[in-house]
Amino acid sequence: MRQDDQAYAQPGWDYGQSKIGVVFARLRTQDGRHLFTVKQPVANEQACLEYESTVADREQMHQAIVMMGWRPTVRIVKTRRTAALEGLNVCVDEVEYAGIFMELERTVSAQESGADVQAELDAWARSLGVALERTGDTYDSLVRSAVAAA
Repeated sequence: MRQDDQAYAQPGWDYGQSKIGVVFARLRTQDGRHLFTVKQPVANEQACLEYESTVADREQMHQAIVMMGWRPTVRIVKTRRTAALEGLNVCVDEVEYAGIFMELERTVSAQESGADVQAELDAWARSLGVALERTGDTYDSLVRSAVAAA
């Protein structure tokens, strides 16, 4: 599937600052459906509280987000292949400007450590026997860096 994401940042936040505890928004279009998501990194950039809802009109939602003072940061376009395996969501993403990534996700309870679960997911990925490089960066940061370097 193709995903077209627009990322948004709160007023006062910019790249180079910590993302921990900051709320970010995303507007995604996939298969003609629009999703509005807010995420708040808690333990690190990839362990987030997340809330998501379908919206009817992408452009109207974009204008509402901007009117609330949020600013568009990076557009992330990717082709995603997904699978569910052993309680995991496995995504292989070809991200424009940034490359190919395997993303593993699992919902955790409030009692579980996000960092511990990330270590378990990393061990699972390495058990596949393919050469991998783990990144702590999110797609918005990776795309932003790649575009700036081009």
